[in-house]
Amino acid sequence: MSREVLLLIILAIPLVAAAASFTLRLRRFLEFIQVAANAGVLLVTFFLIKEVLAGGAVSALGGNLKLDELSSILTLIIGGLGFLLGVYSIPYLAYETRRGEVTPRDLGLYYGLYHLFILTMLLTVLSNNILIMWVALEATTLASAFLVGFYRHRSSLEGAWKYVLICSAGIAFALFGTILVFANAFQLTGQVEKATLWTEVLKIAAAMDPVILKMAFVFVLIGFGTKAGLVPMHTWLPDAHSEAPSPASALLSGVLLNCGLLLVTRYYALIGQAIGFTFPRTLLLALGLASVVIAAFFILVQKDMKRMLAYSSIENMGIIAFGLGIGGPAGIMAALTQMVNHSVTKALMFGAAGNVVQKFGTRDTEKIKGVLKIAPVTGLLLIAGALSLGGSPPFAIFISKFLTVTVALKEGYLLLTVILLAALAVVFGAMLNFVVRTVFGVPGKEHEKGDLGLAMLVPLVILFVIMLTLGIGIPEFLNQLLERSAEIILGG
Repeated sequence: MSREVLLLIILAIPLVAAAASFTLRLRRFLEFIQVAANAGVLLVTFFLIKEVLAGGAVSALGGNLKLDELSSILTLIIGGLGFLLGVYSIPYLAYETRRGEVTPRDLGLYYGLYHLFILTMLLTVLSNNILIMWVALEATTLASAFLVGFYRHRSSLEGAWKYVLICSAGIAFALFGTILVFANAFQLTGQVEKATLWTEVLKIAAAMDPVILKMAFVFVLIGFGTKAGLVPMHTWLPDAHSEAPSPASALLSGVLLNCGLLLVTRYYALIGQAIGFTFPRTLLLALGLASVVIAAFFILVQKDMKRMLAYSSIENMGIIAFGLGIGGPAGIMAALTQMVNHSVTKALMFGAAGNVVQKFGTRDTEKIKGVLKIAPVTGLLLIAGALSLGGSPPFAIFISKFLTVTVALKEGYLLLTVILLAALAVVFGAMLNFVVRTVFGVPGKEHEKGDLGLAMLVPLVILFVIMLTLGIGIPEFLNQLLERSAEIILGG
């Protein structure tokens, strides 16, 4: 089978699975499709990445779809987390059905939206066409907004509306930026095709108008930055991420935010290769640091477990933006490593939080005590995930935070690094406080002891193993992808 066909198959699988899930709503059939489709996407992802490492980028549809090393990282995140969270969704929804939160009829809707969400995210990262990139990211909003409002509670519907309104307004700014780049590229090439393909636009970057490119980057940063949850465009995120079912929250936080940042990175590379990296780096440093600092204090005061994780996502997106702002191969490597590590850790944490919420019936950390005594495995996973989010060794995020700080110091950003470290210290304290308050302590007698079951633990244990492995060292194939991605961004 050719490389090009594989690129089409990876999009066709979730498309067919979504259509089947919306149409045929038999529970066992839906669960089979959920596992088979997500396993298929993951399998094709592995084949494609092997091809990219062996022979370079894979293209299809006249270059409109392209899997290079940079998009390989995001595709791996989508495929890996999509599969594990897809498997986790089955017992999670079965429990929600038993307690009456979800009707059997809703299952087809959830699984159909899940596949649609995977499809739109894959299309976002695989697109080499700047117009399709924009359309695909906007399409993620349509699929995921219904997941945010899935429970149909007043708060979840409000969260979904807020998500749609703010992200749609934000993405409109990204459209302005996209049109500016397209218009300038069309002026130079006279061909629509060359003016829309990102790799073709990149070739004429040096000849493009610097003023137009600066304006375009500001619009794109606001637009795609809204989707990535960067401060001050982040206000939709805590409501949306806390109201969705936990597996969907994990996808929103661990995957979708990265899709927004990937598109920022695509334009960062274009602007940087056209007029130099100083302008985009300055903006990213400012927004990144602001995101970390502001999110840190919100994490500290949150009583709602899932809202705390949502603010943690804003903090981590800030660290990634800060790494891109530092720039250079080392700064970009730190940013991309943080992207991977945060995705794995946050998927673990939202899954563990889902277990806790189902066990205790609340997200209020004031009412959750003694998780370790009630659900020991979930409690241990929660400790490990919280320590990783706090930046503690030997877990994954410690490595990327350490890389970010050391590179920032090496590049001479002393004051900014001190501010960053102070904010990270607040986050570490907040995570320790969270663990002490919820995992330890004396639980109420009304809670039955015992974890929710093997099916809800196995995907989380696998995520824990990956998180620990990434904390010990970056696998060689991933390191190759990270290094080559940094070269692509810097024009190597």
